[in-house]
Amino acid sequence: MATRDAFGLALSGATEAGFTPYSQAVHELQCFIGDPVASVDRAIAEDPGFVMARMSFKGYLFGLATEREATAVAKACHEAALPLAATTRERAHVSALGHLASGRWHQASRILEDITIETPRDGLALQVGHQIDFFTGNARMLRDRIARALPSWQSCMPGYHAMLGMQAFGLEEMGDYVRAEQLGRAAVDMEPRDGWAQHAVAHVMEMQSRQRDGIAWMQADPEAWTRESFLQVHNWWHLALFHYDLGETDAVLALYDGPIYSVQSTMALNMVDASAVLWRLALGGVNVGDRWAALAANWHKAGAGNYAFNDAHAMMAFVGAGFDAPALALLEAQREAMRGSDDNAAFTRDVGHPLTLAIKAFGEGSYTEAVRLIRPIRSIAHRFGGSHAQRDVIDLTLIEAALRAGEGALARALTAERSMARPDSPLSALFVRRAADLSEN
Repeated sequence: MATRDAFGLALSGATEAGFTPYSQAVHELQCFIGDPVASVDRAIAEDPGFVMARMSFKGYLFGLATEREATAVAKACHEAALPLAATTRERAHVSALGHLASGRWHQASRILEDITIETPRDGLALQVGHQIDFFTGNARMLRDRIARALPSWQSCMPGYHAMLGMQAFGLEEMGDYVRAEQLGRAAVDMEPRDGWAQHAVAHVMEMQSRQRDGIAWMQADPEAWTRESFLQVHNWWHLALFHYDLGETDAVLALYDGPIYSVQSTMALNMVDASAVLWRLALGGVNVGDRWAALAANWHKAGAGNYAFNDAHAMMAFVGAGFDAPALALLEAQREAMRGSDDNAAFTRDVGHPLTLAIKAFGEGSYTEAVRLIRPIRSIAHRFGGSHAQRDVIDLTLIEAALRAGEGALARALTAERSMARPDSPLSALFVRRAADLSEN
């Protein structure tokens, strides 16, 4: 008899010995805690033919890392799974992983969508699909993929908190802030260690410019969302954003030098957050000292041209550190990527390459050129992934470039726009004052 999970889904090649660490890996992933790779490796050691462990779970983890070496592991997982016995649902997972490992994010997303239409309690398909929606900037599917499945879930089911947390983030990205906060808080109440739900509520407060509420939310129980959490750097980044908007530069630098980048991670996801902090500070004229150099060195080791969103953040570090050769190599890697046939070719062509050029131009003091490059991509910037909060750095760069270029009319237009969207933001008010000063000079 086939081993089945708590939802009755068959797990080909699994025994109870392998299923136990696999279940632990699923829980760890749903909370973004622990070491789900180690847990799933124990499951594979017990059951080498356990198809969902051997390829889908482990392969997805590496396929979503947006790093070249990790992608190679995802491809190996896919190849190892192809000959294994599997159900129709599991074969669909194998197919989705194959597309993801080959850079076909949108095709993987569609297959996972179909899986969860037929099997709405497939939590792994929902979570991986949700992450793909994030990496492709698909706000509607961040909301709707989970919304379709939620009626099939009940609060007593394992992982229900993760469904609420994902739904909260999707609602936030679609601007439904009240319901997003309600569901995010409910998820955290149910499972305080759910880092994704914690971050969904932080996103709501960021978008509503509720800086003090955001600081209180993040500081209420940091032990819950930091202990053994591989999302903790990103959540510390959210706390830094609240301080940044308030102009509390010392607090931002303390967070950077502490939990954000005191351990100088080479993981792309962590380096993105580090770049995003330092670039925001640099836009405000803050001298961040030699912090850029250490970060830029790690970006240089990571390589470029694999995921356009990462490339833009790597260029921030190269510009900040004055690393001219790596900056030029990155642009060449992007040109090569645009000749490819995977989805990153489009991510790079549509948004990533012009944005990376704009960041370089800004660093060289060519502010008018930075404005020229950024303005056409603002409305389509979601195409290269990330959240509204992350992509806000594009608007911040554009506003600062317009101000430094002395383009008074544009600066006033952009700052008026931002004030409407974020009326309670001290940073918005500062921009408005600076734009007004331009009109008087």
